[in-house]
Amino acid sequence: MNAISRMGLTRALASKAAALRFEDIPDAVRSWARQCVLDYTGCAVAGASDDLVAMLLAEMQEQGGAPIATVLGRPERLPVLSAALVNGAASHALDFDDVNLAMPGHPSVAILPALLALAEERGSSGADVLTAFVAGYELQCRVGRVIAPGHYDGLGYHATATMGSFGAAAACAHLLGLDAERTAVALGIAGTQAAGLKSMFGTMCKPLHAGKAAYHGLLAARLAARGFTSRTDVLECAQGFCATHSTDFRPERAADAPAGGWWILSNLFKYHASCYMTHSAIEAARTLRQTHGIVPEQVERIELVVEEACDRICNIAAPRTGLEAKFSLRLTTAMGLAGIDTSRLSSYSEAVAADPVLIGLRDKVAFDFRSGIRSTFTEAAVSLRDGSRFAAQHDSGIPATDAAEQGRRLEAKFAALVDAVIGPDRAARLSVEIGRFDTLPDLRGLLALGAAA
Repeated sequence: MNAISRMGLTRALASKAAALRFEDIPDAVRSWARQCVLDYTGCAVAGASDDLVAMLLAEMQEQGGAPIATVLGRPERLPVLSAALVNGAASHALDFDDVNLAMPGHPSVAILPALLALAEERGSSGADVLTAFVAGYELQCRVGRVIAPGHYDGLGYHATATMGSFGAAAACAHLLGLDAERTAVALGIAGTQAAGLKSMFGTMCKPLHAGKAAYHGLLAARLAARGFTSRTDVLECAQGFCATHSTDFRPERAADAPAGGWWILSNLFKYHASCYMTHSAIEAARTLRQTHGIVPEQVERIELVVEEACDRICNIAAPRTGLEAKFSLRLTTAMGLAGIDTSRLSSYSEAVAADPVLIGLRDKVAFDFRSGIRSTFTEAAVSLRDGSRFAAQHDSGIPATDAAEQGRRLEAKFAALVDAVIGPDRAARLSVEIGRFDTLPDLRGLLALGAAA
């Protein structure tokens, strides 16, 4: 991207996003994008019953406005911006949605709630929405790259909230047909709103971050379309976003070439309903249990080698609620070692957090926090009372290479999440519609299937 030095980072990224066309997107990328839509939809429908969603929905209903857009998993309809907020929070409420380490954060839950609400209002085609989604996705990953690791690891910003605001703005600007200059304005409007703290992990504020990113990005694009003004160099200007939000601003990294040429191909889907940084420990613990037949009463000590950032992300030592349990490396490791199904939403509850067997295992976990290793890598060692010791390791940060197999796993996950909410027949129809997403002339029928009757 030599344009960075010529026109500046913000304008260069805006220009690239605005220029993307459906025919530019390879079939493999389109397939990955449809899988992101499927996973987002399943998480949003299942998350719609969470208490935090009911609170946000009640607040948005009190604010009033034209009921234009679907609330996934619920019968209510809301104004477009309100729907983006509520659906974004719902889709992140379970912490079961996809991840990209380039941000690093949750890419789809920030973009799709905004984009689908806007598409429903406008009657946009699936191809137009998919193109806008990919444009926003790629942009938010590039912005994430230029301020890593200081933004997330050092200063403690939640990238889903901050990077997501930029991604949603770029995607919505694309769907609105804004040119590169107006897209850069939208990025400026998004940048001055972007906020979210990692210190809020384990509370309702973390899902709120995703909803607010969708809201901020959609509002930014709509205001830019109306002629609202902003700086068009928000990322690189003095006292701009990068200068105030990171200690590691490296604009040249926006030109980094991802594997396969597209950041979306590095998307990681979650098969455990907890913080992604716990997944490798869960997998290693499950391997130890299955390989060596370990049962909880045999365990003397559990040692985890993990990247030091885990201490600030998912190390709630004694979780009391299901939400806190999702951010407890100790407890989720204990769950994996005890054979608890960590893909089930019901596995994260106050009762599970208070289970004496799990607490006993939880309190036997000791950490070796290290710098310089991959943040998604874990080595687990279990010492038993008879003196034997076994070890296993896992890295959950390696993207899938078999898209078809990944699709089958996501279909199973989708059914497990959605069947109980809208019924298996309707869920199957919704899955089929998402499978042909980019051939649909209008997405309103698809979205109607995702609403509760």
